Amino acid sequence: MPPRSAHEEYPTWVGFVFIFNLIVGTGALALPSAFSHAGWILGSLAIVVLAFMSYVTVTFVIETMACANAVHNWKRLQFIKRDRVIEYDEDSNVESLVDRPEASDSDDDAEHDRLVDDQLTDASIEQTPLNIMYCRKTYYTLSSKIELGEMANMFFGRTQRFLFYFCLAVYLYGDLSIYSAAVAKSLRDVACAHNHRANATDDDDGTERCWQDGLLTRLDVYRLCLVAFVTVLGPFTFFNVQKTKYLQLLTVLFRWLAFSVMISIAIHRLLAPVDSTALPITPKRADIAGIPYLIGTCIYSFMCHHSLPSLLTPIANKGRLKALVSLDYVLIGGFYLALALTGIFAFADIKDLYTLNFVPSADQANGLLKAVEYFLALFPVFTLSASFPIVAITLRNNLQTLFLDAAQLEAYNFFLRRVFFPLLAILPPLVVCYFTESVSNLVGFTGCYAGTGIQYLIPVALVLSARRTCDNMIGRGIVNEFHSPFKGTVWPMLVIGWTVACLVLVTIDLVI
Repeated sequence: MPPRSAHEEYPTWVGFVFIFNLIVGTGALALPSAFSHAGWILGSLAIVVLAFMSYVTVTFVIETMACANAVHNWKRLQFIKRDRVIEYDEDSNVESLVDRPEASDSDDDAEHDRLVDDQLTDASIEQTPLNIMYCRKTYYTLSSKIELGEMANMFFGRTQRFLFYFCLAVYLYGDLSIYSAAVAKSLRDVACAHNHRANATDDDDGTERCWQDGLLTRLDVYRLCLVAFVTVLGPFTFFNVQKTKYLQLLTVLFRWLAFSVMISIAIHRLLAPVDSTALPITPKRADIAGIPYLIGTCIYSFMCHHSLPSLLTPIANKGRLKALVSLDYVLIGGFYLALALTGIFAFADIKDLYTLNFVPSADQANGLLKAVEYFLALFPVFTLSASFPIVAITLRNNLQTLFLDAAQLEAYNFFLRRVFFPLLAILPPLVVCYFTESVSNLVGFTGCYAGTGIQYLIPVALVLSARRTCDNMIGRGIVNEFHSPFKGTVWPMLVIGWTVACLVLVTIDLVI
């Protein structure tokens, strides 16, 4: 697995933007509703705490990435030293120096590096980076992209690997269910906007007509939109989607524009003159009963751990990586607070998908404002439709890894490889969303049960196993400059305790 070439790298600020866009996704649209249930004081505190816990485990993933690179580099060096004969000047003692497990001090390191640089012959140029890498104690790099699944294969046993892929599959199932429900609800609400009461709830969808003289209820239209959405995008799961760079950039543009407009509209409503006949909006300050609902949503909203290798490896200058990730989390936490606070003070009733608060109104006469309303209402359709095939293909591949032998994949019959697993990826979310359209429940369940595994438990298990492996293989004399600032075993144990508390709270809430 060679390092990425220079043309594949991008500057630090691009990595900053990519991490921001990865985290601020669908979960942010469900956050204002969950925030309103917990109250603005308790909700603000919960966002800060959950953001910090997510940041802790992100640093664990980054440390594990560096450990995986170190193991990979160490094995490459051992392979070359064993199987490639290097001809040095017979009077030099370079090879014996290279074989040393540790150098004694900085002066010896400098002399060691100089000898290696001077004595390498033309025949050994190909392996020079490995020798220099070893001598300068730079085993720990982020130069090779090693995905989370590869790290699980490297540091986990068979049972742990099974649990990893199972947890990831459940999370991706939740992702697809959320995407499907959000797109279908958005399309339904736009289609039925002119015949929908402002104070109607989801319970009314089964009886309320979508069109005044029509036969279809809002629930019927939702299900039709759901089936149409999966029918159109589901077939992509049978193939591989490539070269989506420009599609993803367009999605990023839509996302920034939509969130900026929603915050601006909410601020405008707050600053507008108060109608004396309207009841004042007084959101709750704190409600303990709303915390379990908010926990799952926040975990889902801060999720980025499974995609960190793809985002961080191409960054050219990784010296400021810790500062980059820290700043991203501070800004995202502030962004979420701005989105949620403006929302609950601007709207008396916040829908489970925040964009549904901006559904086009029949009495809107301004053409520009009507266009903005349609854009916000259809925003989930644009962005989630672009991501649905990618997530579905990822789920298909993980299901194959979970149940089939990856080394003998081509030995299985065509139906099993190319038909069964794609259908297994897209049909369960369709069935789930057919019977429930509650995006908030889907986000809360996915975030809490599968999300805690991906965001908390897996990073903890990976970093503990990676530290132990590197200590045994490479030794403690070589420092990992990408190590987490949360060292020792106290922080991993704290994360595990926090995970158990979150699961207990959400489970009790669901049972009651």
